[in-house]
Amino acid sequence: MADTAKDQTCEILSPPSDLRSKVRELTPRESRKFDPVKAAEDALHRLSQNFGTWMDNETRDLTRAWEIVQSEGLSEETLATLFQAAHNIKGQALTLGFPLVGEVAASFCHLIETVPSPSALPLDLTERYVEAIRAMVKEGAKDDANRTGVQLLETLRAVTGDFLAQFPPEPDDM
Repeated sequence: MADTAKDQTCEILSPPSDLRSKVRELTPRESRKFDPVKAAEDALHRLSQNFGTWMDNETRDLTRAWEIVQSEGLSEETLATLFQAAHNIKGQALTLGFPLVGEVAASFCHLIETVPSPSALPLDLTERYVEAIRAMVKEGAKDDANRTGVQLLETLRAVTGDFLAQFPPEPDDM
């Protein structure tokens, strides 16, 4: 067996600037008083003032993507845009304080990922997902304390499951 490590070349890259020049070093006295967890919590609290606005923006992106689907029809491209908007909400909802909305978006993503082609995606169910996410963000349905939001999620999951049952899993999916 040949020694492949000797056959490979490598290049060491150095960062273009020294990051130490970008920060101030704490004095020993300051470093004893510095609590990085508290500093992170304080920063998160300051940022949290924007979370609702950020979710509104994500919801607007989803709504715009849905409007494009309605005007141009379902294609690989329009479906990809719709999926990306839903996926962004799925990924950011928990951090932004909307875990229930994230679960709805996750179910929507599952629907989009599972249908065999764009033409198989049911537009009425797609619209229900978009409207559910929009309404839940607008009404502040953030978590399981919102019974209406929970029931909406459960209903969407059930309808999605029933719809997807017509598409047997591919042998590769098993």
